[in-house]
This record gives sequence, C-alpha cells and structure tokens, in this order.
Amino acid sequence: MFQSLMNIISLWALPAIILIILTFGLVKKVPLYEVFTSGAKEGFKVSVNIIPYLVAIMVGISMLRASGLIEALGGLLSPLLSHFNVSADLIPLMIVRPLSGSAALGIFSDIAHNSGAEAFTTKLAAVMVGSSETTFYVLAVYFGAVGISKIRYALLAGLLADVISIAAAILVCNLMF
Repeated sequence: MFQSLMNIISLWALPAIILIILTFGLVKKVPLYEVFTSGAKEGFKVSVNIIPYLVAIMVGISMLRASGLIEALGGLLSPLLSHFNVSADLIPLMIVRPLSGSAALGIFSDIAHNSGAEAFTTKLAAVMVGSSETTFYVLAVYFGAVGISKIRYALLAGLLADVISIAAAILVCNLMF
C-alpha cells in the first residue's frame, strides 16, 4: 500500500510542480514564454562561461591519474587506514571525490563490482560518496559562474568538510556494519 502510494506520488510530482508554476504564472499574468526563453538564454551564457573551469578540472583529474599520483598516495595511506578497517581500494575514491563526482561514481562502481554489494568495502564506499562533496567542481563551476576568484576560505572549508565526512563515514560504518 505504502509503496504503491509512493510510486504514484513520484510519478506525478514533477508534472504537478510544472502545472502549479504555469498556473501561478497565468494568474499573475506573467509572459511565460518570454520569461522562459530569457531564462534559457541566461542559462546558456552561464554554461559557456563555465566551460573553461570544467575543462581545467577534467585535465587536472586526467593528469593525476596518468601520473600515478593517486596510486602513490594510496600506497602511502594504506598502512594507516588498514588500522581503521579501510581497504586500499577506497583510497582512490577518497582522493577523487573532492575533484569529480562522475569519476568517484566510476570508482565506486568498480568497488561494488569487485567486492560485491554486501561487502563492508562497498557499504563504506557508498557512505563516503553520499556524505562528501565534489569541492573543486563546486568551486570551479559555481564560483566561476558568478565571477568569484578568491576561493581560499571556501576551499579550506570544503576540504575540511570532505575530510570530516570521510572520517565520519569510516566511524559510522565500523559501528554499524
């Protein structure tokens, strides 16, 4: 009963939201098409403005992977993290997650495929991906879109939040699983 109700709600939620927005726009006599197209133009301009930042992130990630730096850091951190029941397979995920969400999901997919869905490593990886943020992506795209160039404190706060979220994921998973 509950599951079927949730399925119906999820099926109709987006069309209902669109209908509500259109209804309010018509009631307030907003020129809907003109407002929509001007918003689309602004969105396109923002997309064009953030392309250099996205390219920089992709080049940086490719360089880190090609240079072997991610694997080297994994080798250095592996002895320390093994004391906390953290597999060496998770180290690339911890390093890549602040850089790129899609790269982190690719690493997570490999971990889940190799370890199995019920493995502690897969559960820990899932919690890490869900509780951390793509800090550099957020800084590059969102700050770049609005023209903010001084990101020092935001970078420090974002990386600190990533470290804390990974530590919390390790603690919680060790307690729960």
